Amino acid sequence: MKSDFQPKSLSGKDSESRESVKHSITGNSLKGICPIIAQPFTEKGEIDEEDMRSLLRALIGGGCHAVTLFGIAGEYYKLSENEKKRIAVIAAEECGKTSTPLIISVTEHSTEAAAGQAEYFESVGADCLMLLPPFFLKPSGEDLYNHMKRVGQSVKIPVMIQYAPEQTGVAISPAILARLYAEAPNIKYYKIECKPAGGYISSLLKTAGDGISVFVGNAGYQFIEAFDRGAVGAMPGCSMFDVYLKMYNEYTHGRRDLAMETHNALLPMLNHIRQNVEMIIYYEKKILRKRGIIKSDYCRMPAFTPDAHYDRLFEEQYERISKFFAG
Repeated sequence: MKSDFQPKSLSGKDSESRESVKHSITGNSLKGICPIIAQPFTEKGEIDEEDMRSLLRALIGGGCHAVTLFGIAGEYYKLSENEKKRIAVIAAEECGKTSTPLIISVTEHSTEAAAGQAEYFESVGADCLMLLPPFFLKPSGEDLYNHMKRVGQSVKIPVMIQYAPEQTGVAISPAILARLYAEAPNIKYYKIECKPAGGYISSLLKTAGDGISVFVGNAGYQFIEAFDRGAVGAMPGCSMFDVYLKMYNEYTHGRRDLAMETHNALLPMLNHIRQNVEMIIYYEKKILRKRGIIKSDYCRMPAFTPDAHYDRLFEEQYERISKFFAG
C-alpha cells in the first residue's frame, strides 16, 4: 500500500542542523514546556502561513523547550493531508533556525497510514513524534500495542505516546505502555492526560523503570502533582506559554510554593475555558489574538459558539491572568 505521506529530502545544511537536534534528544533530554501549536486560519478558514510563522517565532523566542504540531488542540482533525504536509514543512523551517525541537503528532487510524505519516514527518525534520493511538471502533489492547510498536519501529527518532482516554474513549493500561518501551526503545516519552493522571503516572514510571519520561497534558491542570510524581514536562495549549514557563522554572529551581501560586492563578481561567475541547480551542485562539500573536481567531467548523456569559467570564479571567504574561 502506497502512503499519501511520502518522505521528503532535506538540503544538506538543513539535514545536518536537524540531525544535531535529533541526536540531542536521543536520550531522555526532552523536557520542559512543549506547547501544542494552535492552527491559525484566515477569516475565510484558509491556512494562514504568515500567522503560523508568527506563532512559532513567538513560542520559540519566548523560550519554549520544544513545540508540538497536530495535537488535539491544534485542530488536526480539520486539516487535509496536503495542509498537514505544508504546515509540517513550515514548522520544521522555523524550528530549524534555532534548533528548537519539533514534535509532530501522528494521528492516522490505520497502522500502514500512520507508519507512512511517521516516516514523512521524520523526513521533513521532526525531532520527535507524538503518536495518538487509533480509537475509532475501539481496537483491542493487543491491536493498539501492535499499532504503536510498528509505527515506532518505522522511524529512528524518539516517539511519544499520547494517552488521552477522555478524548478517545480508549483505555490503555500502564503495563502495555511499559511493554512498548521494553520492545521498542525509541518509544521513550509518554504524554499522560487521563483523569486522574497522578496514579497512572506513578504506576507507569514504576512499571517501566528507568529510561522513560512522562509529560502531563490536560492543559497542565495537574501540573504540580504530576511533577511531584516524576513528570519532566508539560504539553499545554500555546496561548499562555509564558505562564507555564514561569511555573516550570519556579518548580525546577526548588521554588515549589511559588510554582503553586502561579498555577493557582492560572486554574480559574482553565476551569472556565476547558469545559470541552472545542471550547478551549476557541479561547486559546482568542487569547493569541488579544496578545497580538495572530490576526484571526477563526476556528474551522464545527466549532464552539460562545454566548455573552461565556465571553464575559473569559474577559474577567483574562484580565487577571494577563498580569502573568511576559513582556
